[in-house]
Amino acid sequence: MDKQKKQEKIVNMFDEIAQTYDLANRVLSFGIDVQWRKKGCDKAYEILDTKRIESITDVATGTGDLLLHWKERAALKGIEVERFVGVDPSVGMLEVARKKVDFADFIEGRAQELPLEDESSEIISISYGIRNVVDRREALAEFYRVLKPGGIVVILEFTKEEKRSLLSPLVNFYMKKILPTIGGLVSKNYEAYRYLPDSIEEFLTARMLCEELSQSGFEMKYLKPFSMGISTLFVARKV
Repeated sequence: MDKQKKQEKIVNMFDEIAQTYDLANRVLSFGIDVQWRKKGCDKAYEILDTKRIESITDVATGTGDLLLHWKERAALKGIEVERFVGVDPSVGMLEVARKKVDFADFIEGRAQELPLEDESSEIISISYGIRNVVDRREALAEFYRVLKPGGIVVILEFTKEEKRSLLSPLVNFYMKKILPTIGGLVSKNYEAYRYLPDSIEEFLTARMLCEELSQSGFEMKYLKPFSMGISTLFVARKV
């Protein structure tokens, strides 16, 4: 399958599970993914160290979940954000996002071809989306283009194990057996949740993604694994 067809298939899959996506996320992560997202927002604000931000862009925004946290954490820290933007190629996801998030501008678009001006955002985030971007290096180049000098990219993603641990069999059992079953029951789309563990297995380790960020012109500022390394938070600055 060529890259374009593979990307279209992934987007169509997200269209199909859009209505149950939030519920499935909460159930499958036991709600802990909310804390991971908040941590990413807090670290970005801490590193950026400013009280006024022109624009925050959430790529592969899905149902807009992370945008809610960007706004909430900014308010708690007394940070003024002029504009929130959500970009996603899935029309189905954006339909849900527009109903849920009334303060952001939502744009249909791909991470590899962001419909945004050069140096227009202080922060770009992507949570559990970079793994689904077929042309990942093109997306990282786009993040670099759209970020202002010194801007921050925040990536939250499932990452492949660097080396096996004593708990690896338990993690693998959950990811390959339990997760697809529960996700399939909630969404009525078993194929979509069988795709998840397979996509993680085909993805990068945390170290490898750090190297790609560095090669794309970013300087790593913060790296934090969660839940035995199943998920990793990356915060990097545009050099």
